[in-house]
Amino acid sequence: MQGKTVVATGATSGIGEVAALALARMGARIVVVARDEKRAEALLNRLETQAPRLGHSAHLADLSSVADTRRVGQAIAKSEPRVDVLINNAGAVFSQRRVTPEGLELTFALNHMAYFVLTAELRDRLATSAPARIVSTSSMAHQGVLDFSDLQSARGYNGWKAYGRSKLANILFTRELARRLAGTGVTANCLHPGVVATRFGDASGGWTSRFMPLVRMFAISPEQGADTIIHLASSPEVQGVTGQYFVKRKIAQPSAAARDDAAAKQLWEASEALSRANGAANRPHASAAGVK
Repeated sequence: MQGKTVVATGATSGIGEVAALALARMGARIVVVARDEKRAEALLNRLETQAPRLGHSAHLADLSSVADTRRVGQAIAKSEPRVDVLINNAGAVFSQRRVTPEGLELTFALNHMAYFVLTAELRDRLATSAPARIVSTSSMAHQGVLDFSDLQSARGYNGWKAYGRSKLANILFTRELARRLAGTGVTANCLHPGVVATRFGDASGGWTSRFMPLVRMFAISPEQGADTIIHLASSPEVQGVTGQYFVKRKIAQPSAAARDDAAAKQLWEASEALSRANGAANRPHASAAGVK
């Protein structure tokens, strides 16, 4: 990873942080997108301690906002001469239905639309840096089928069902993205990291926040959970492999719904429409010392 630049979301804690630190120790320069300024600064300090003088940087953004995700993607594309790896890892589960100021259901906005919009803004930079890689965190919790008449879960909201559908969307997005990137030298793969003992679910509210500590008693470590992310971002073994879903470094078969190429195309078109409708107006965002 010497000389490579890795852009990562969801990297200020958990498996994302472990992956960012590991890739930095391999020689990669890390550009992190984070919402919390203090967590971003703390990560930059850890990166500088473990992999000094590589010019690691951070950008602040609310990835649940299409407009803000677009803004930060444009800022990174403008400031970075190359992007070798994009890691889409930010995500959450919410017990109660919440709607963003743009009118999107929060799980769908953060877990899917952020992947879609940030990737779109960095696509040209990745292509000019090829061979390059896009790695997206999905989950074995992907379930059901997408209801294109109710992508915002307005009818009968269930937190885990909304989460499962967002993870299904991650796999469908990866399949269609790989198809569209064919011949560019940019690969796109996704993965199930395992059930990991992290902060995931802490901010979800309701029974989920109370339930997650019990799950962590039987979960794997963040180091184990990050292993496949690191593998897909760096290993020569997967050079040229694209459009796949990985579990424990191996290609695995997701659900039948996740292999539906017609649904993947329909999701892409719906996401494009939502991106156009909600991302036109950029809003200002405060900067901090050392954080863009």
